[in-house]
Amino acid sequence: MTASLTAGLDRIQDQIGYLVISEEGVLASAGELENDEVTAGVMMQMVRTASRFRLSGAAEPPFKRMSVMLEDFVYTVTVSGQKVFVVKRQNNQQEPISV
Repeated sequence: MTASLTAGLDRIQDQIGYLVISEEGVLASAGELENDEVTAGVMMQMVRTASRFRLSGAAEPPFKRMSVMLEDFVYTVTVSGQKVFVVKRQNNQQEPISV
C-alpha cells in the first residue's frame, strides 16, 4: 500500500523529503521529513484552517494545493481525497535583479 501512496513522489525534482498524511497520522514519509510528526501536525493544521475559507454555495474544497515558502525551503501541500501530500524542496528562487 505504501508504494501506491508514494508513487511519483521520489521522482519530484529537487525534493528532499515528503510526507503522506491522513487524519489518522503519517501514512508514509522519506528524506528530511521521515517520521517528522511535528511538521505533519503543523501542515495538517494549516490545511484544516485553509479549508474553513469556503465560498458560499461552493461544493468544491477551497483549494487543492498550497505552497509554504521559507527562505531556504518550499513545502508544497496537495490535498487529494482524504490524504495530504507534503513535498519539501530547496527554494531555488533567485532574487530579482535591480539596475
